Amino acid sequence: MRIGIAMDYPGGFHEAVDRVVELEKCGIDIVVVAEAYSFDAVSQLGYLAARTSRVELASGVLPIYIRTPTLLAMTAAGLDFVSGGRFHLGIGTSGPQVIEGFHGVEFDAPIGRTREVVEICRQVWRRERLHYEGKHYQIPLPADRGTGLGNALRLINHPVRERIPISIAALGPKNVELTAEIAEGWVPVLFYPEQAGLVWGQALAAGSAKRDPTMGPLDVMVGTALAIGADVDDRLGWTKPQLALYIGGMGAKGRNFYHKVATRYGFGDVADRIQQLYLAGRRQEAIDAVPDELARGISLIGPRGFIAERLAAFADAGVTTLLVRPVTAVSGEAVRYIEQLLQLRPS
Repeated sequence: MRIGIAMDYPGGFHEAVDRVVELEKCGIDIVVVAEAYSFDAVSQLGYLAARTSRVELASGVLPIYIRTPTLLAMTAAGLDFVSGGRFHLGIGTSGPQVIEGFHGVEFDAPIGRTREVVEICRQVWRRERLHYEGKHYQIPLPADRGTGLGNALRLINHPVRERIPISIAALGPKNVELTAEIAEGWVPVLFYPEQAGLVWGQALAAGSAKRDPTMGPLDVMVGTALAIGADVDDRLGWTKPQLALYIGGMGAKGRNFYHKVATRYGFGDVADRIQQLYLAGRRQEAIDAVPDELARGISLIGPRGFIAERLAAFADAGVTTLLVRPVTAVSGEAVRYIEQLLQLRPS
């Protein structure tokens, strides 16, 4: 099992990078930089590439609606170049709350667009003259819709690799099935090991049955909160504001993917209550409504023995990469947690 660190959206970036440099020496495998309605991930990944030498760097995730497929491919090739072949392109659709609410772009055809984006990126990296006729993207633009000559172009530069790994953040069954078919990695959210198979097992199996065997097994990349010790139980409470935001506030009723996952885990009544409170502006009450059982089940928070048990549960559920977020305000404590996790991880 690989161990990585997920860098959050808000401030303290320079301090976080100093921590990454230290953790690279400890043996972490990957660093993922998030992007939502925050600072962009690309500039931060470029800075990380200059400050590190070994650790893999990944976006987690770049929304496909706000960049053209070719720009995503160019960006990935550029980051792979400046990092010496260490970049992993993480993409996803995000959700209507971010795409429509912040970017003002229509959230449509997520599955069809995702497939076409992946196909176009791989053509760009192979330096093929780009001629793509998809349902959602046509390159070059047809003559009756544009004013150019319609000549197919190819990437000027020679990428370090013609096949940069792609991971897809996916929650819905059809999107998970697509991910298992075409991507190197899958990034689920709110991953509860004991329940994950019930929610996604069928979709993963269906996608894997169509997967090109030369791609190798799917890298299941799961983000989780981390705190190790006999006196860290209170840190569960630190995770609840984000859970309340995702389950309650990331989308209108019926269009919140995270609410649907919590419901399929068996927390439907609680999820409804969190959503009702959050959308009514009663955010603290929504946070208080997040059950310890859910927060604990998707986290790595507890004494060493408990963490070892949870690591085994994640491994049994098929997780191959853990992307941890240390739940602490103290840099030295964060490093210590990850050092302990590296000692405990399954081989």
